[in-house]
Amino acid sequence: MSATAISAVRPTISLWSAVSPYGIGRDAFVEGIGSQPDTVVRLDQDRWHAAEDHACLVPGFEIRDVLGKKGTRAMDRVSALAVTASGELLRDAPVEGDGRDIGLVLGTTTGSVQSMMDFTRTSMTAEQPFYVDPAVIPNIVLNCAASQCAIRHQLRGPNTTVAGGRGSTLLGLGYAAGLLASGRASKVLCGAAEEFSGARSWLDRHTRGADAGDVVLGEGSAMLLIEPGDRRDRPPMAQILAVESMVYPGGDVTTTLRKCVERALRNAKVNASEVWAAPPSALPGPVGEQERALLSEMFDSSAITRVPDVGRLGDTSAATSAFQIVSLLAVAERTPGAAGNAAVVTTVDRDGTVACAVLRLLVHCPPKIGLSRGLRGKAEK
Repeated sequence: MSATAISAVRPTISLWSAVSPYGIGRDAFVEGIGSQPDTVVRLDQDRWHAAEDHACLVPGFEIRDVLGKKGTRAMDRVSALAVTASGELLRDAPVEGDGRDIGLVLGTTTGSVQSMMDFTRTSMTAEQPFYVDPAVIPNIVLNCAASQCAIRHQLRGPNTTVAGGRGSTLLGLGYAAGLLASGRASKVLCGAAEEFSGARSWLDRHTRGADAGDVVLGEGSAMLLIEPGDRRDRPPMAQILAVESMVYPGGDVTTTLRKCVERALRNAKVNASEVWAAPPSALPGPVGEQERALLSEMFDSSAITRVPDVGRLGDTSAATSAFQIVSLLAVAERTPGAAGNAAVVTTVDRDGTVACAVLRLLVHCPPKIGLSRGLRGKAEK
């Protein structure tokens, strides 16, 4: 069990970006949240060699087409997704000075499974074990994606990879808050990335268990700009009130998640009746069903459905909680009266971890901007 101490001056989320099956960029994500298109596509097995025939892919995401030829010859997909998402964020918050005060906290599951398996296969099938492409070696290291982001965008502050599975972004929020509180950084890019690959597809099939049913994998990356509450450069979108994580023994996710949420609410000084939104993490299978059932028991029914289900993006694994948060912010900034309300973001993982963050929404819906007709009814309930 762990708790992250949030300083008296609450850190804030000031900006966000996303690269998702809805498309590249914030506008594409907002449009997708409103229209909720079907993101599942049929795979070209000659390219992917996947265990399943369908997935939720970022449309048109070819690394060299998106990022150019320079520095991308050996770049893997998860690094490219993270580099693109962080670049989209920094377009609205450019790096000033030498970048030494800007930190990066990136969540992942294992990095690029495809890179690891390809490298291992080459070492076994090449004429000599050491006949491998040296340019690929960095891709098999867990912090490769975070390093690529820092190199590409000149971020010279603390650079951290959090390998926390589906809860990576929530754990990263706590780490980012610590960097700000200690003065190690003046602002932090915090998010997560997950790639789709044939290797990940086969690994998921053999590890998820039969009770998970049919699972459609997704991919993408979402990034948040975290700033101190008293020294921010732009209007805040949300305040980070508390972050908690726990490990559940013996499969008892309900009891552990309840304790985790209750502790986070207590530390945030928020009552359950004040929670405006509590989007589940949509993990396929019984564990995800237990999460949804508990949230439905603890909070008003409208809080559970106010934010569109991130399951529409497929199982995005490490990027799940990042997409939960940006979905929440996208809805809040288009819902009159959302500012001032509290939100709870939870995530559960089959590996035995749960996490919870409590946020205070601060973003105001501009005049004449609102949700699409399909989402307006949910948000106003």
